[in-house]
Amino acid sequence: MKRGMFATGLLSLFALVFMLTGAAVAQGFQTKAKQALVMDYDSGSVLFQKDADQPMPPASMAKLMTMEVVFNAIQSGQLNFESTFLISQDVWRRGGANSGGSTMFAKLNSDVRLEDLVRGVIIQSGNDAAMAIAEGMAGSEIAFAGLMNQRAKAIGLENSNFTNSTGLPDPQQRVTARDLAVLARHIIKTYPELYRIYAEPEFTWNKVRQRNRNPILGKVEGADGLKTGYTEASGYGLVGSAMQGGRRIIMVLNGMETKWDRSNEAVKLLRWSFRAFKAIDLFADGEVVGEATVYGGSKSGVELKAEGPLRIFVPIGFQDRLKADIVFTGPIRAPVTEGTKVAKLQVKIDGKVSQETPLFAAEDIGTGSISQRALDAIGELIVGVFRFE
Repeated sequence: MKRGMFATGLLSLFALVFMLTGAAVAQGFQTKAKQALVMDYDSGSVLFQKDADQPMPPASMAKLMTMEVVFNAIQSGQLNFESTFLISQDVWRRGGANSGGSTMFAKLNSDVRLEDLVRGVIIQSGNDAAMAIAEGMAGSEIAFAGLMNQRAKAIGLENSNFTNSTGLPDPQQRVTARDLAVLARHIIKTYPELYRIYAEPEFTWNKVRQRNRNPILGKVEGADGLKTGYTEASGYGLVGSAMQGGRRIIMVLNGMETKWDRSNEAVKLLRWSFRAFKAIDLFADGEVVGEATVYGGSKSGVELKAEGPLRIFVPIGFQDRLKADIVFTGPIRAPVTEGTKVAKLQVKIDGKVSQETPLFAAEDIGTGSISQRALDAIGELIVGVFRFE
């Protein structure tokens, strides 16, 4: 990894941060979760993480990816809420009332409107609803999993693989807490009207009334999503989100031993996330943050910007030193397209990573001339000889 140099304006702004807030030290938040991540929705900044890149079984949190595929199909006009799907013998057997798993109690051989199936997935976590959608859209769950993975790649999930629509156990099915947070942010941002279903408190189907399983609804101010999950292999997990004072937080936790631990940890983590940080704006939307080295390009570096205004979140009431670096794997090879994620702003407090914010190319960089590429190659060779890490 290489660390880029900041513009003078950024250094002076950090000096101002020191004067205004004093120094800061990372708050040692403790959680029982095996994996956890807290993200600021607007900036995508990660405020807290614990084994956030460790592969884990998603359980029913995989249904977030199922709904993304459905929402995308609705948005593109491929489907609408009046579309109907058959509850086949296989769907009824593996996902219905006799399966022993979560279900919306759909009747065998019935045709169910997509709007009801969506609520069956989101509110009741119905395996039968998810399976019926998968069969109806792709012909089989295996084929539907291919759609899930295509969409996952398109929206930037880097370390996840889906094999079914439900999250039922499969050794090849895995996600990370970071990917689930990215997925939740994408759903909230891309499908705001459909996202509102996640906040609905209950749904009745086939004369069975079931309450939303999300434990933060009604317990955390502004909580409005998203999805719980549980299998023996995964433990109890939750992807949650809440908005307070115009600020939205996304939280992922997994690996809890009981549903009570999940509820308590989720409430505690979200409340702490809103209270523990002071936001300080550093750069306006579109303003250049710094530069990353480019190999073989028409320019030796590419200017970087954040997605929207760039801000840092300083833990309140702690004293020590704050340090920030632009970190990237480099040099970055040309050509570079504007808007491509190429680096991250990494804020460290007391030597520990407190925040990571993705940075994007602020310009196009074309491929350089033969002589420029030759000079870059020689320079990289020399650097490689003396590189110690």
